[in-house]
Amino acid sequence: MTDPAPSSETYNPWTVVNVVFHHLVAEGLHPTLGESGHPGEPAAELLRALGIRPAAEGNNRINDDIQRQLADLRSTMLDQPDEQH
Repeated sequence: MTDPAPSSETYNPWTVVNVVFHHLVAEGLHPTLGESGHPGEPAAELLRALGIRPAAEGNNRINDDIQRQLADLRSTMLDQPDEQH
């Protein structure tokens, strides 16, 4: 039996960090992330520790949906005759 193909599923890194933090709080802990400054790099380290490769683009499916919606809006707005002139 062979290993299944790796998943192409992506996650928004902040969603994963949020889930971890909620779990820690539920356990009675008081986690902090990036006690001073931007929390991006400490969040990325947390994700790497969990075996998740942080990606700046976040969830690709959401980005794809946004791009489709923007294309639909552009098509709708630009394909209609100009009624102001």
